[in-house]
Amino acid sequence: MEIPALALIIAALAGMAMAVQGSLNAALGKIIGNLETTLVVHVVGLAVISAALFLFRLGKGHLYLLKDAPWYTYLGGVLGVLIIFGVAASIPRAGVANATTAIIIGQLITALLIDHFGLFGLEKVPFTFWKGLGLACLAAGGYLMFCR
Repeated sequence: MEIPALALIIAALAGMAMAVQGSLNAALGKIIGNLETTLVVHVVGLAVISAALFLFRLGKGHLYLLKDAPWYTYLGGVLGVLIIFGVAASIPRAGVANATTAIIIGQLITALLIDHFGLFGLEKVPFTFWKGLGLACLAAGGYLMFCR
């Protein structure tokens, strides 16, 4: 499987944005509370994406196909709430680098399982020795990040 460089660049930029977003959410959470921050983040996000879709006419325009999506694909919204709350709650206690390290390790373990089993209708990408070695190295790096 060849991995397009642009996809990796976009993913890296998304990761960078997540670290900044988590920090901003944690700062707001200290002021108004983590549940309140989760609400504000989603309301602001709703306003931005609504403008993109309806004011600027971006996107494919296929919202009418929403009824054809499997029920479990709607759980992304629930997970979004858990993610925003979890990040806002963990960063002040663990620090941005430690929380982000834990997030990345959790993401990678979950991603490897999703790939290996081809969950949610995605293409199966088998777990290999090299991926296991990469995970072990990441876990070792995570351990070093958590050391004082």
